[in-house]
Amino acid sequence: MARRRTRRAGAAYSSPPCYLHEVESGAAAAPAHGVQIKRIYAERDAADGYRALVDRLWPRGISRTRAALDAWLVELAPSTGLRQWFAHDPGRFAEFARRYRAELRAQRRMLAELRTRAAHQRVTLLYAARDSRCNHAAVLREVLIRARRKGLTQIS
Repeated sequence: MARRRTRRAGAAYSSPPCYLHEVESGAAAAPAHGVQIKRIYAERDAADGYRALVDRLWPRGISRTRAALDAWLVELAPSTGLRQWFAHDPGRFAEFARRYRAELRAQRRMLAELRTRAAHQRVTLLYAARDSRCNHAAVLREVLIRARRKGLTQIS
């Protein structure tokens, strides 16, 4: 019985002799380029690459040294009015995302620069919100990835 379980667990890897390197190297890890999001309160990692804070307000309790930012992209953060209207209410997230995408249309040049950077190195968008799914950084990441896949400079 235990033998059968072991085989099933190992079957997810490409072959038995090489599964160890896949586990140790993190074969499922993200590539060295692209866009990821991360809370600014999380520990800094060498794999973060270009670290950009995308909040309009500086996060509480974080020193500039601890933040280790390459850029603070205030222009890509939601407007104060939109941020206050949203108030991190998950019920408003779909409408927030729609309005935020509309605001981002005015920042095409900055988005194109960020997209170009992400094509060559990892870009980590940092945010302070507690919710890892319903926040503006997730919307911004989606916008960057979707436009890059389509090869467009427009924001949908």
